[in-house]
Amino acid sequence: MQIVLSLDSWPSLRDLVGDDRSDLGAAASLAELAGVDCLRLSINEDLVPVRETDVDTLRRAASFMELQMPVSQNLMKVPLEARPDRVVLVGERYEGAGPAPPVDARVSGAALGSVLRSLEDAGIAASVRVAPELDAIRAVHAQGISDVEIFTGYLTDLPDAERRNALVALGDTTRLARKLRLGIAVAGGLDDRNVREVLIAAPSAERVVIGRGLARRALLIGLDRAVRDFRDRMR
Repeated sequence: MQIVLSLDSWPSLRDLVGDDRSDLGAAASLAELAGVDCLRLSINEDLVPVRETDVDTLRRAASFMELQMPVSQNLMKVPLEARPDRVVLVGERYEGAGPAPPVDARVSGAALGSVLRSLEDAGIAASVRVAPELDAIRAVHAQGISDVEIFTGYLTDLPDAERRNALVALGDTTRLARKLRLGIAVAGGLDDRNVREVLIAAPSAERVVIGRGLARRALLIGLDRAVRDFRDRMR
């Protein structure tokens, strides 16, 4: 099981304290030494808080880098120049912060297809964030997508009974994705308290994405210890 760590909190902290440094390179090195397999940054149309210079810094520092972005040709300049190992396409975040929503391939099919072709032509691997629904998996599979990131942000804070039902749906979704031979990641709202039950429900997942949940722990106990504790909770 691979750990993907989003470092979006570092540029956010930089902007919060008014310091132009984010030490992304140092954070990337520490995270990889602690056992993180892949590092991620997320961009949006405004390029705030993550800037193009942040993407370049992480590309130089990371052994394996993901770039998360909305389905937008306007942003294609960034991955084409930075050459991440993988681009993860997500829905637009319309209100405040929090995890970006999944892509609905049934609605954004033409735009999604255009961005996927651009990435394929550039030789950059792509993944698409999808809802934990069978129809969502079928829709992206019909687009020729070979890797999905199944969104768990909907279920982590649900009451117990509703969460159990949502975990069953997540398991059904990952089983279909595996049957279709798709690569599978799980992402959204995950931390050391809930990751184990998600992985039990979705044993076919190959990657787990962690972000703010680990950043909160890292503020208390340090990045190295937070990563190692998170990996222990996955077992």
